[in-house]
Order: sequence, then structure tokens, then C-alpha cells
Amino acid sequence: MSDDPKTLVSTEWLAAHLKDPDLRLLDASWYLPDMGRNGREEFSEVHIPGARFFDIDDISDGRSDLPHMVPPVEKFMSRLRAMGVGDGHQIVVYDGSGIFSAARVWWLLKLMGQKDVAVLDGGLPKWIAEGRPTDDMPPVIRDRHMTVRRQNHMVRDVTQVSHAAKLADHEIIDARGPSRFAGSEPEPRAGLRAGHIPGSKNVHYATLLDDGVMKSPEELRAVFEAANIDLSKPAITSCGSGVTAAILCLAMERFGKTDHSLYDGSWTEWGAFPTLPVATGEA
Repeated sequence: MSDDPKTLVSTEWLAAHLKDPDLRLLDASWYLPDMGRNGREEFSEVHIPGARFFDIDDISDGRSDLPHMVPPVEKFMSRLRAMGVGDGHQIVVYDGSGIFSAARVWWLLKLMGQKDVAVLDGGLPKWIAEGRPTDDMPPVIRDRHMTVRRQNHMVRDVTQVSHAAKLADHEIIDARGPSRFAGSEPEPRAGLRAGHIPGSKNVHYATLLDDGVMKSPEELRAVFEAANIDLSKPAITSCGSGVTAAILCLAMERFGKTDHSLYDGSWTEWGAFPTLPVATGEA
């Protein structure tokens, strides 16, 4: 793969840069309840040396009823500063699944105006499989100020997505599995209707990966084209709760499509609103 410190880097790249003074590693492991795993507990047992744990549920908007929504800027800045992450750092985010929740934190950092942020391709599983060093010690933290310039065009709320669905001037792309998209499988969260946003199309995030490693830019583009996505239109990504939607954003960024945003409330919000239309069946 071609390493790009603004999107995706290989385990080889990280191994070569692990001792760089301005590298900051974030373990963003997060799991769905049915996965039976705990990211913070796993981090305390094994992580890449120097990594800090990024808690997706904590670094979020505590005022919202929806899970892990984008946090207020002040909260984001104070939490990152407490982790010793700030201006001038090259940030690499990884997770314990390969590529799952790390893309969400990559997207969140980009939303907050951080440019030098990459996801570790293959994540912790690939790193460990290659026999690379791990640690169970907390890192030494040195305070660093972070300047935030929020990129509002990168995130969409329910009103904006509803407009986009009516006007059909965006491609709304859903990262959930095909049966959840079609509405033939019940939602894992109670109280949500089954189906998808009318007019949206389905690119299951897993089709962009091979064993936790992201496909080549050419292969990624082909997956989107096979789903009949018009890449000349701006894209809005969605999923269950705004985590795997970010994998679609990362994939598009990899093949050069930059006009994408993420629907933060995703299906957890849309599926709970009785007044919003729901479609079922294939796209």
C-alpha cells in the first residue's frame, strides 16, 4: 500500500516512526455490545508502545440522548490536551478490530481541523501478528495545546440529511450490512424501525476491507461504483450510530473523493423518528 500520513499508514510505516518525538498514537478500540469486548480493559492489558486510549463514548456530547455524538469543541480540546495530543503532532489512530472504530476518531480529528491524522491499516491485530512490540504501561503525558478549527461541512444533522434525501442532490451511503439496510434484519438497538433512508445506497463497510486491511484505492472506487453511486455528487455517509460510516469517508478520501460528510445521528436517530420516511428492500 502507499502510506499517506493524512489517511492511512502501514504497520511498516508506524514501526519506522514509532520513536518520532512528535508522533502520537491513539488506541480508539470500541465495540458493539454483542461483540463482548471492552476496549479500555484490552488497552490496559496490551497496546502499541506510547499509545493513549481514546474513549469514543466519553469524548462525546454528554447532552445528547444519542450515542457518541460529536463533542463540544471545548470538551474535545480539554480531553486531547489531557492526553498530551496537540498542535504539531502526527497522529495515528488504531483499534483492536483492524479497521473499525479508528476511522471514526480519524474523522472526528479531521472535523476538528487536525490535518496530520492517519489510521493504522490492519490495526492492532496486524501489528501483533507481525511480532511487533507491545506494552501494558501508561504513556508519559506532556501537556500540548491544540488549536481547533471545526470543519462544519464534514458533518450533517437530521434536517440536512432529510433535505438531501428529498432533493436527491447528494449520494447518501449507508455502511450497515445488506440485511439491516433492506430492513429484513431487526436493528440491534431497541425501538428503531428497520430499513434505510429513502434514496440511500448501501456500501457495507466490510466490503472495503480484506481481513482488517483496506483495499487499494482502485478497488475501493470499484466497490462504490458497483453500488451505483454517482461519485460526481457530494456524499453523506451513515450507519448505525456514526462509527462505521467513517470507514466510508476514509475509503473515499483514499481514492481522492473529498466532498463527503458524515450523518452523526445516523440510523439511531433516523430510525427512532416516527415522522421520517423509511424505505425497505434493496437500493
